[in-house]
Amino acid sequence: MKNPRDKFRMVSMGFFLAAALGAVLGFSLLAGDVSISPWEVLSILASGPREEAGSSGGLARAVIWQVRLPRALTALATGAGLAGCGVLFQALLLNPLAEPYTLGVASGAAFGAAAAISFQLPFLTFWAFAGSLSALGVVLVLGGRGALREPTRMILAGVVVGSILSAAIALLKALSGQMMGAIVLWIMGSFAGSDWTSAAWCLPAALAVFSLGLGLHRDLDIVASGSPAVALGVDEPRLRLGLLLASSLATAVFVSFSGVVGFVGLVVPHLVRISVGPNHLRVLPLSFLGGGLLMLMADQAARGLAELPVGVITALVGGPVFCILLWRRP
Repeated sequence: MKNPRDKFRMVSMGFFLAAALGAVLGFSLLAGDVSISPWEVLSILASGPREEAGSSGGLARAVIWQVRLPRALTALATGAGLAGCGVLFQALLLNPLAEPYTLGVASGAAFGAAAAISFQLPFLTFWAFAGSLSALGVVLVLGGRGALREPTRMILAGVVVGSILSAAIALLKALSGQMMGAIVLWIMGSFAGSDWTSAAWCLPAALAVFSLGLGLHRDLDIVASGSPAVALGVDEPRLRLGLLLASSLATAVFVSFSGVVGFVGLVVPHLVRISVGPNHLRVLPLSFLGGGLLMLMADQAARGLAELPVGVITALVGGPVFCILLWRRP
């Protein structure tokens, strides 16, 4: 980042994204059926979640601390984490179309959740997470050791596993009868059921992805450039295995709590690279902010449209944007 113009562009873009993220986060605490003034929100946040004896506004406090704040934090962490995972996947797999769901994590989670809903099993989140990890394990086995040196094998294994699981999900939906609607709604993604448990899982997962990517940004630059990594002191197979496992586990956490929310991990890194270049020291933090902002905005739109699945919003926005990026790319 020796060019002052590049540094100024990154700082200004980071400031804009952070300011917009703060504004949307504040709006998410104000918007809803229960009208709460900005000063009341600040007072509730400053006084903590526990209601003091003799204080008024118990309903407003419950709405902020038990409904709106955990939902906003879960959406923010999920969007930021998926965008961060998208940056890592595209660099490690040397494929601009790679995203957090490339290795079948989303398909595995969707199958686990569909099975739990169809057979009315308890702990749906557990089954979704178990499905994600099982799909990832199958992909790694199919890819074999050679996949760590040839990312194309891992991508092909992910496509095959995802296709098989998609067929299995379709079969479950056909046999589930009245439960088919619940399966479809879960697969489309939603933050309506978010609570402090989901926030407590998603926030650390997103921060872990961010910390790992930022700490290894030089290695990511070398691998993504196609340079001989070994000659430059980078153990490419070990780096690829470690970061792909970490980002896939994080993605499994996000999908288990919110369902499948597409396009965030694909579109946001592309937009950031167009703006600031391929340096991961710049791309990762800005993608992190941009993903969180996009997901919060999508969740606000979903809330305003009678709890429309948030995956529908991100697809309707992300699909056309990605088409425009492809059309304008020389």
